[in-house]
Amino acid sequence: MHTIYSDGQLTPEELISQAVTLGLKGFAITDHHSTRGYQVAQEWLDDKREQSPNNSLPHLWTGVEITSSLSGVEVHILGYGFAPEHPAIIPYLQGVRPLGENAQVVKVVDAIHQAGGLTVLAHPARYRRPASELITKAVTARIDGVEAYYAYNNPKPWKTSYKETKEVEYLAEQYSLYTTCGTDSHGMSLLYRI
Repeated sequence: MHTIYSDGQLTPEELISQAVTLGLKGFAITDHHSTRGYQVAQEWLDDKREQSPNNSLPHLWTGVEITSSLSGVEVHILGYGFAPEHPAIIPYLQGVRPLGENAQVVKVVDAIHQAGGLTVLAHPARYRRPASELITKAVTARIDGVEAYYAYNNPKPWKTSYKETKEVEYLAEQYSLYTTCGTDSHGMSLLYRI
């Protein structure tokens, strides 16, 4: 999910409002190269919890989407649950994509791990190389998971793409990887990708 702090159209507050309405128990804002949307959302949630301690609001994990290079292919690495103030991750949270050696998947994965987070290869069936090839290479870089549930054809409302999901689930099982779901929402509704 993306906010106005990268290439999304929702404010963090609007995003949370929709997440609550949809009944989400937990989620992550994965703005590109930034945790500013997460920070604003977390402050909003903290204020709401302070005002109404019995209010059942969803859990918000730290998240980020980092443009990276995997065997010469541009891919996106999702980081979840990391400490955003950790020195290893700070260079990747400056609002711009990393360059050169710092853009290599192994470096990005290592920085997120050092900051205590989990790493996920985003939408692995959307790149210029087969998901099977990229997932195998990401495993050598110590990736923790893959985004198995994703809407590749942008259906409205959002629903996972069956064929790609089955392939990525199978590969995740072969490599003992976590599977995640990403709406990759950039527009005004969490029910749509764009």
